[in-house]
Order: sequence, then C-alpha cells, then structure tokens
Amino acid sequence: MSINTAAPSCPAWLSRLLPALRWWPRVNKMSFRDDLMAGLTGAIVVLPQGVAFATIAGMPPEYGLYAGMIPAIVAALFGSSWHLVSGPTTAASIVLFSALSTFAEPGSSQYVSLALTLTIMVGVIQLGMGLARMGTLVNFISHSVVIGFTAGAAILIATKQFKNFFGVPIPRGSHVHETLMALAQHIDQINWYILAIGLITIAAGILTKRYFRRIPYMIVAMVVGSLVSVLLNAVFGQGQTGITTVGALPQSLPPLSAPDLSLTTIKQLAPAALAATLFALTEAVSIARSLSARSGQHLDGNQEFIGQGLSNIAGSFFSGYVATGSFNRSGLNYQAGAKTPLAAVFAGSLLMIIVLLVAPLAAYLPNAAMAGILFLVAWGLIDFHHIRNIIKTSRSETAVLATTFFATLFLELEFAIFLGVMMSLALYLMRTSRPRIAARVPDPRLPGRKFVTDSALPECPQLKIVRIDGSLFFGAISHVQERLRDFEQRQPEQKHLAITAAGINFVDVAGAEFFAQEAHHRKEMGGGLYLIRVKEGVCEPFRRGGYLAEVGEENIFQGKTDAIQSIFPRLDKDICRTCSKRIFRECETVPGPDTSS
Repeated sequence: MSINTAAPSCPAWLSRLLPALRWWPRVNKMSFRDDLMAGLTGAIVVLPQGVAFATIAGMPPEYGLYAGMIPAIVAALFGSSWHLVSGPTTAASIVLFSALSTFAEPGSSQYVSLALTLTIMVGVIQLGMGLARMGTLVNFISHSVVIGFTAGAAILIATKQFKNFFGVPIPRGSHVHETLMALAQHIDQINWYILAIGLITIAAGILTKRYFRRIPYMIVAMVVGSLVSVLLNAVFGQGQTGITTVGALPQSLPPLSAPDLSLTTIKQLAPAALAATLFALTEAVSIARSLSARSGQHLDGNQEFIGQGLSNIAGSFFSGYVATGSFNRSGLNYQAGAKTPLAAVFAGSLLMIIVLLVAPLAAYLPNAAMAGILFLVAWGLIDFHHIRNIIKTSRSETAVLATTFFATLFLELEFAIFLGVMMSLALYLMRTSRPRIAARVPDPRLPGRKFVTDSALPECPQLKIVRIDGSLFFGAISHVQERLRDFEQRQPEQKHLAITAAGINFVDVAGAEFFAQEAHHRKEMGGGLYLIRVKEGVCEPFRRGGYLAEVGEENIFQGKTDAIQSIFPRLDKDICRTCSKRIFRECETVPGPDTSS
C-alpha cells in the first residue's frame, strides 16, 4: 500500500507551516482506532511516570502530569516523527533539579517560576535551531556521553530518595558521598514501616514487570504501596508509623502560567538552558530516528527541532516544565500499534480526563512508595549492556563515559554534559588529525598484482607509494609531514613519492599548500610527487588557490596502472639496471643485474 506524505492539494509552504497536513491523509477508520488505543495506553502509563519525574525535578507532582498534556499534543502536531511522544523525562527532570535547586527551594513558587522560565528558554533555543536548520548539531553528543550521563543521573535519583525510602533526615542538596555519610550516621533511626512500604513497592513492580508485562508495573507498584500504607496506618496508627503521603493532586486541567522573563533571570539560567536544550534534543531526535528506522519513515530532524521548541514554549504557558521525547512512552506507542502522531494527541488529551478522575487518590500514595518506584526507574536507566560494550571496545570512549559519569555525580549536571561533549570533540579531532598513512607495494601473489601493505614485500628503491586515509586539513598536516619525513630518512634514495588518495575525502587550503610544498621538495630532490585516484571535488582547493601548477595536472592519475606507466620512465635507469627487486611489470623492460650479456 502506498503512503502519501502530504495532502494532494496542499501547497508546499503550507505543509511546512502545518506539518500535520503531511500525515493527515494516512488517517482512516482503522488507523484512528489504533491511534486511540495507543493513546489511551500512553495516557495510563504517563500517570505514574509524570508524578515520579516531577518528584525528581523538585516540582509539585501535578506539574509532571501537566508536562505530558499540552506539550505532547503540540510536539505531535508540529514535529516530524509518527511515533515520538513528548513529555517529562528522567534526564530533563534531573537537569532541571540540578540547575534550579541552587537558586530556590524545590517545590516553592519561586522554583516553579524559574522552571517555567527555563522551559520557555529551552523552547526558544530549540525553535531557533530548527528554523536555522541546525538539526545535525546533536550528532556531536556521542552515545558514550548519553550513557555516562544517564548512569550517573540514575545514581543521583536513587540517592536523593534515601530520605523518603529509609525515613531518615538527610539534608537537601547533598552530594552523593554526603548522602551516603548521612545515611550511615542515622542508620539507627531507620523507620522500618516506611522501609517496608518501599521494599514491597519495589517487589510489586519487579514481579509485575516480569510476569505481567502487559500491565503497567508502575501503577501496580503504586497501588500496592498505597494499600500497604493504609493497612499499616490502620493497625499501628499514623503517629506510630510516621508514614507521609504525596497528597491529593489538583483535580483540574493545566492552569495558565507566566514565566519570569526578566533579564536577570534569563542571564542566570542561560547555561542550564543550553545544556538542557542539547540533552533534550539529543534524547528526542535519537528516539525519533530509532523508531523511524523501524517504521520506514523519513525523519526531518529540523522539523523535529521546531516541534520540540513549540511544545516547550506552549508548555511554559500551561504549567509544564521541560518536555522532550520519552523513550518508554514512544516505544510503547509504537508497540501499541500507533499509526500517526494522532496517537500522541490522544495521549495528551486523555491524560487530562484521567487526571480529573484520579487526582484525589494521590492523597493515599506514600512518599516511600514513590521512592521505591524511582529506584526502579533509576535501575532501568543504567544501560549495563552498552557500558560493557564500550569498555570492551574503546579506551577513548570509555574515558568519555567515565568522565561524564563521575562529573554527573560530583559536579553540576550541565557542566557534566558540556564536559562530555568537549571530550568527545577533542577525541574526534585527535583521531582525524592523525590520518592513517601506510606504505603500499604490489603483491605478485595476487591477481593483477594488487597493492597491499606488507613489510615483508620489497619496495622500489626509487619510488615510495603510500596510502593516506583521512582528511587533510590544518590539524592533520603536521602528522602527515612527520610520517613522510620519517619514510624519507629511512630510505633517502626514494626521491619519487606517489600518494594513493582514494581515502582522502577533504582537503582544505592548508592541505593544498602541503601538497604544493611536497611537490616542490620532491623536485629539488630530483624526483616528483604524484597523486593517484583523487576523488572528484578534492582538487578544487588546488585549482582555486593556484596550487595545481606546482603539483602539475600531468602528475594526477585515475588509477595505479596509468600512474606506474607514466612514472616509470622518469626513474633513474642506471639504478634500475642494478636493482634486483623488479616489483613492477615495467621493470622487465630494463636489463637487470642477473641478465646475461
């Protein structure tokens, strides 16, 4: 069945302005039903997640639900992905908490105001990046940075819930080591009623997830924890148990809100807004790409930026904090059979109805049960599989992962993200600034005497052939020069140099100057520089800068055979007559030392 991506009569400019027009023709009776069921499933799942993530973010619990309403609808209507579902996430929540907890008391009106301001700042940056078509920038946040950050964030999430899980006094804003020390100091004060609720909640969640996968395990864990709390209070009394609850949620739709757009606040939150933007976009685009690969959809990264930006701008005026693509809800949306973004629209809309019905029940939800659920969330965030693979595969990526992980634990979260990104870029530049340079020789044992890298095979005493794999830009020139001078010092009689350039994808002005200087140097030695299999477009800097005259058009060849046939007549035949290597076919035309006179 063919799939239309835009309405037949829809102008191109209108489909860009209203992306929903591109997928609306795919909506039919069957897809509408599938999207409705997927949306209902998503709305039910986000209910416990929203409360949990708001707790992580230091926001009142209802704000986690608000973040899954209007932002989810706007992102679906103005984004590109068919299956991405936006809303509150763990990563965005913990970045928010880290950025704002130093400026205001979590849960306070000032804190909420700062969160709304940060949300609109993130939205404006995302929208600006999308309009400027900067969608590829998130590719500079490596997978190792994301893995390291989320693993560190998971531990932070868990340790920040020790107070609620064990019922012991732990100062707010403590670092990981301080939290562990405080727990050790107050271990004799553990509230066993509260601890029991937390442990039973975890057990209920694990068992449900393992044996009843179709049932939302978080909801089951919440219900079980709440029932245990009610039972303990009924038997022993609330004064004896000391069990505290989340409290009833407002039974209302997301109220209108106004972020603080004063210059002082914007300046104060600018670093955190940039860090949150980078991570939120990385999370959203990565999830969207993963799902689009499964569904066969073509994803427009820039449009996804625009959709995410508009969703956060809208969310800041409807009591929502920073929202981005959720892996859990997006994956569930796809698995539940969603066909179009209408499923995410249904999820946000149905969540409003569900909140009106169940909000008062939060009065029975104990903080210990929420802590247990957040322990489950934290455990699920640690990607042990990829951590093991990274450690086995690459030392440099392991260093990036470890640095980001420990920076997340002991430094500011936004700084940890920037540090991981900078390390990734530094390692990338180190790798690209050291292109692979290998000596090449023809192997008489292979068909066509194919060129190989084998130190056991003889080389021509007059012609050095090397292959360069990598871009020749200003940062790589020094390494290439050092390698070529090393070859020259070891074999000074090789005055001719042929470079196989099939692996060179880019040459900047510094690279063009290098080739011109090398050609001049070889001419002074009495030899020459030759380029073989240069890719189309690579020679442009030579032509525009006038460097081609030094290298010479006649010294650029399309293949090795043509190159050897042209270079061989320029070699010193007196040396050829005394040479016993005979590695080229052309060598047979010159009498050798073993030829009888």
